[in-house]
Amino acid sequence: MSARPNQGQGPLYRLYIGRLRRQISPTAVPGHVAMMIDGNRRWARQAGYATPADGHRAGAAKMREFLEWCDRVGVRVVSLYLLSLDNLRKRPQQELSDLIEIIAELADTLSHTRDWQVQHVGRLEGLPPELARVLADVQERTKDNTGLHVNLAVGYGGRGEIVDAVRSIIAQHDERGGTLEELAASLTPEQIGEHLYTGGQPDPDLVIRTSGEQRLSDFLLWQSAHSEFYFVEALGPDLREVDFLRAIRDYADRDRRFGG
Repeated sequence: MSARPNQGQGPLYRLYIGRLRRQISPTAVPGHVAMMIDGNRRWARQAGYATPADGHRAGAAKMREFLEWCDRVGVRVVSLYLLSLDNLRKRPQQELSDLIEIIAELADTLSHTRDWQVQHVGRLEGLPPELARVLADVQERTKDNTGLHVNLAVGYGGRGEIVDAVRSIIAQHDERGGTLEELAASLTPEQIGEHLYTGGQPDPDLVIRTSGEQRLSDFLLWQSAHSEFYFVEALGPDLREVDFLRAIRDYADRDRRFGG
């Protein structure tokens, strides 16, 4: 098995990190960052591991670091894309079992980290009962925390989320005894947004994806309508703090038009 180099440990690297931090104004930091960690399986294969599980474990450890970086610069909300509905349907059973165990361990660890509030976003149905229990317990345990808000997108699909939001609106309207005509006349984008898994939260200002891939993969489709995107060539486990800070600096230099 080949060893991966321990990146970003030298004095020059640390000096550069300090310089980047000083270049970022607290007022220019995105309030909500969404992360699509990609390339874990490729990382494991290139490093000579026998199974993707080692890549997923390394990716989970990197997400823990990533949250620390976000907290350090003043990001208030972070959404992590950990397991999609497509993953549940298409990944090999052994890989899926390993990934579910890794996600459960990560969620539990985060619930004991600082004053972070951890929320599950996605569908519980279709998840293994043990993972569903862990996610529910973690959310309950941290619901009153006031620190970094961490969304764990597990069993998540953007199209499915929109469908669930519309179903919720219809059910609520039906309980009030309203007609279909009244529902159609009253439906607004703001109303749909309130019924999303992330209802009440700000939309992501910045969406980051690793491994050089440049696609959304059914992640926060509604919420990212006006988000800025930043793509990193590094595979997920190889992501460095310098990559993250460059993304924040790049975001701060952009002229956001919000669809204009």
